[in-house]
Amino acid sequence: MKATWNNEVIAESDETIEIEGNQYFPPSSVKMELLEKTDHTSVCVWKGLAHYYTVVVNGERNENAAWYYPEPKDGSIEKVGKDFTNYVAFWNGVQVSA
Repeated sequence: MKATWNNEVIAESDETIEIEGNQYFPPSSVKMELLEKTDHTSVCVWKGLAHYYTVVVNGERNENAAWYYPEPKDGSIEKVGKDFTNYVAFWNGVQVSA
């Protein structure tokens, strides 16, 4: 799987985890230099508190276009079947493809 935005590959991995139709990339497969932490959060009733990154490529910013769960809610890892702690998912125009 590959995540791209603004003609730049942000993440690439054969070991993503699919959760609710979204591909979550292992942290080691993500170009963290293209991401900036934000203060934005959201809550999933079963995964817990999500934190966000802004994607920055070639001087352009895609606000809160990536999210991750630093501390997944109890029982959520068992429900998914794999530990997705700090795995990164994308949206808001970031293309994710095989």
